Amino acid sequence: MQGCEVIVHTAPPYYPNWKIAHSYANIWNKTNIAGVNVLRAPVYVPSFPSGPNRILHLLTFTLTSLVPVLKNAVLNRPDVILCIAPSLLSVPLGWLATKFCAGKLWIHVQDFEVEAAFAMNLLKEETFLAKLLKSFERHLLARAGIATTISPAMCRKLENKGISPGKIYEFRNWADIDEIEPLTVPSIYRDRWGISAEHIALYSGNIANKQGIEVLIDTAKIMSERTDVIFVICGNGSNRADLEKLAEGCGNVIFQDLQPKEALSELLGLATVHLLPQIAGAADLVLPSKLANMLASGRPVVATAELGTGLADEIAGCGVVVPPGDPKALAAAITYLIENESTRVAYGIAARSRATQAWSKTKILSNLFYYIKQKI
Repeated sequence: MQGCEVIVHTAPPYYPNWKIAHSYANIWNKTNIAGVNVLRAPVYVPSFPSGPNRILHLLTFTLTSLVPVLKNAVLNRPDVILCIAPSLLSVPLGWLATKFCAGKLWIHVQDFEVEAAFAMNLLKEETFLAKLLKSFERHLLARAGIATTISPAMCRKLENKGISPGKIYEFRNWADIDEIEPLTVPSIYRDRWGISAEHIALYSGNIANKQGIEVLIDTAKIMSERTDVIFVICGNGSNRADLEKLAEGCGNVIFQDLQPKEALSELLGLATVHLLPQIAGAADLVLPSKLANMLASGRPVVATAELGTGLADEIAGCGVVVPPGDPKALAAAITYLIENESTRVAYGIAARSRATQAWSKTKILSNLFYYIKQKI
């Protein structure tokens, strides 16, 4: 924390299963984690998250956190109030809190949720509601004294939304470089999960709707005659049951639950290649946080993204990029890397080097802290 006093306002853990974690109660409570005071507020968690349910879910957190946030603003007089988007609905509360303490509002954008809704066809871009949401987004972002996001392409998008370049800073998600080491021996998960295939195409992460993950099943079907390749989909989420139904009859696909963080190096080292599916149009709206750890594992990545996008640029030299929603192209890329060991190894070495240079937690946080000190 570099000498900073930090207070976090959040909800009980519920993601990705959309269910309050069994060791937590959905009530107000205060704990201390590694020297950080964490204040949790109750939140409505829908069993089946839909558009309206998600909005209600986010609004309840704003309401239940209102008094604790304003109380801390008055009593602790923070220099900076950080709001992380998603969801932008946290920003009005953060902005209001700055009026009680004269602190600077810092908005950190993990993904552009309004445009992502367009890309996922959850919302038509030319509707009145869409125009209202875009205006709401611009209005909120304009309140920021500091605006950060996770990639160069997303920084440019912030500027396109009217944010002054002097307020914009690239604050990447980092890789756990010290905790993830490229494996030189078979992963423990080979025996644990009974995997005998020589090569493993691994997707590890959230399994949500509208992510384009379905292309992995179509790709597995195309490659079903290859007995030397198996697809492992590791994670949980609202779309897992539907994805498992889609994969029925696919003998080369296995599903596994989210694994403990302390086993992350073994899990990622299981891969011959990592799979990173994205829907068309989303590559510059979000940079998947899972990419950093994929690269740190020293394995090549096969991603679905258009050339020239921020995601494609991040993977250049560390893997292969194919068009979104094209299972034949994805199968061809996986096959190419499996059958060309020298290229695969070279990409893996480059991936680890890229992670060390651009995704180091120590470097990222040190540079960020210096930047924030100049701004307050």
